[in-house]
Amino acid sequence: MSNPTTKTLHGSPCLAPGALALLLLAACVSSNPRHPNKVRDAAAYNVQLGIAYMNQGELAIAKEKLDRALAESPESADVHSARAMLFQRMGDAPKADAEFRTALRLAPHDPEVVNNYAVYLCQNGRINDGVRHFEEAAHNALYRTPEAAYTNAGVCLRAARRDEEARADFGRALQIRPSFAEAAFQLTDLEFQHGELAPARAAIEAFVGRYNATADLLLLAVRVARAQGDRAGAQRYARRLQLDFPGSDQARALAELDRNPG
Repeated sequence: MSNPTTKTLHGSPCLAPGALALLLLAACVSSNPRHPNKVRDAAAYNVQLGIAYMNQGELAIAKEKLDRALAESPESADVHSARAMLFQRMGDAPKADAEFRTALRLAPHDPEVVNNYAVYLCQNGRINDGVRHFEEAAHNALYRTPEAAYTNAGVCLRAARRDEEARADFGRALQIRPSFAEAAFQLTDLEFQHGELAPARAAIEAFVGRYNATADLLLLAVRVARAQGDRAGAQRYARRLQLDFPGSDQARALAELDRNPG
């Protein structure tokens, strides 16, 4: 079987688990080994392959690659973090927890490992612990994507119906990176769910006027415009969604909106 094409977040292959109703963004494991040599290079390569296969749902092949990575570099925090995400996907919480603990023992201050562990904690209902770990990752000066950690914290808090705390974390993410579409979507969706149509619409207009909008954000824009009674605005966003993301789940969801406009 040929190697899969990897999904990316901020330029590196990543896994984005979706056990919560809202997406949590898992950090990438390091694409470069901490101590380069042929063995560690091979382990890092197998980790990236394992993550790519996880993204495609090929869990058996992913496990094969990550087992090989473990044999090549048993003291790599990256390997254990990736294996933890695999066991998480497989529904084996005890093994996932054990692998995360090993990764944290090997690299207790690695912000990517800490972020991934926080995803696991939130997806298993340990909200306060998860948020604390997200904040630890975000505050680490070596972390390349603190905006993702803050967004994750907000998603975790939303799942626990702690919306005002979530709102603050989405705002922190956007202060760091105003173009971060996932944070913009989450904050705008939160405003929409609370009936705050005017600020939600203003946020959408500001974002899509300056940055690349995602399919999720454009579909939300349609819903907000319809809720405001702005048929022309809704049609404008719908056309952009269909043009920019033809065949996407969000574009197909427009038909459902037409059948159920309320």
